[in-house]
Amino acid sequence: MPKRVDHDQRRRHIAGALLRIAEQRGLQHASMREVAAAAEVSVRLVQYYFHTKDELLLAALGYLAEELGARVARRIEELGSPPAPRDIVTGTLTAILPTDAESIRLARTYAAFYSLVLAEPELTKHGAPHPDLLERFLANQLRTAQQTGTTLADLDPDLTAAGLLALTNGLGSSVLGGQRGADAALSILTYHLDRLFLASQAATRP
Repeated sequence: MPKRVDHDQRRRHIAGALLRIAEQRGLQHASMREVAAAAEVSVRLVQYYFHTKDELLLAALGYLAEELGARVARRIEELGSPPAPRDIVTGTLTAILPTDAESIRLARTYAAFYSLVLAEPELTKHGAPHPDLLERFLANQLRTAQQTGTTLADLDPDLTAAGLLALTNGLGSSVLGGQRGADAALSILTYHLDRLFLASQAATRP
């Protein structure tokens, strides 16, 4: 009998090759031929699963988001049950911050995609829902914190979530660029989270 082909596994294998190229060398000059060589498959097979480079890029970005989501989920699971909103927000953001080998690899790969968009802005028309989903997740945790009185009642959860994610991404870039170390970046993030979640306690003091 002919061997059954797992098409999803093949797609992931090819996209994984692109992600390795992104992390190691960037994406500006990555071609379908390079991806095929890295995946040890033919160019024809790459084109069979991904008709255009943009299609491959977007698929790979989706798989990258899955990896990050799994890392965040593991970090939250380690908190025990039920974790407080602050713990979930902290666990999520520290999972994103490049502080170990896995998170540095993820951050470097995301940075390669951001750099590609700067060079090829037409890619933005395809959009990517993953940052928006993450912002909404953080905003929901902040709403829960408001309900339990662990942050200010007049806080705007959506704007605050967007700011926290932007802060974390900016700190990540400063770590990758050598401006500061991972411990320093973590200290800065913790400082802002302390102010955010202790603000409600300070506001109620006589």
